[in-house]
Amino acid sequence: MKLLLVEDNPELVKSIGSYLVHENNICEMAFTIEEAREKLALFSYDCLILDIMLPDGNGINLLKFIKKEEIEICVIIISAKNSLDFKVTGFDEGADDYITKPFPLPELYSRIKAVTRRNNKSRNYIEFNDIVVDLLSMETKINELPIILTRKETNLLIYFLNNQNRILSRQAIASHLWGDYTDNLDNFDFVYQHIKNLRKKITDAGGEDCISTIYGLGYKMST
Repeated sequence: MKLLLVEDNPELVKSIGSYLVHENNICEMAFTIEEAREKLALFSYDCLILDIMLPDGNGINLLKFIKKEEIEICVIIISAKNSLDFKVTGFDEGADDYITKPFPLPELYSRIKAVTRRNNKSRNYIEFNDIVVDLLSMETKINELPIILTRKETNLLIYFLNNQNRILSRQAIASHLWGDYTDNLDNFDFVYQHIKNLRKKITDAGGEDCISTIYGLGYKMST
């Protein structure tokens, strides 16, 4: 999963981020509401872990932004505030869950998996031409026969499937798959190799090569 953690406590950011990455997730960080808005406007995430008290305002304002922009994302509030009023306000503004600090990291991760699982129940599969991806088992089939993809290749394929007929730059693909640490990179040639491998596996399995190179811009999946 790709997660966005919005929290201004550096120690908590480090502990939560390290734990989630250890569990094979991509976890990006934002320390302010404004920084989180910029990331949400540019990239898609499976779940937002949101603190309420932030340096530039109340995290509830970010929930209002998400609702206004119709951004599809699960939200878990993490807060030291344990009052009923705070919880009700969070749920009313669109939060899926609320956990009070301090909390065990395994419990937070279980809640993340629970809310994303509920959100995905209505779309357990993505289909495109002869390609079917099971979002629960992360199994890919072409012409009803399973093919073996790496985790990165599966996530790359899902990213293309969710952005059909859109041009995706190498930088956008790298950021989606590898997170914040790509921000300072000048070269994204490694993206080319992953896409090349994915295209070859699809065509070797008898599928149509539906990912095209748009020179100077990036890549596009289309019929």
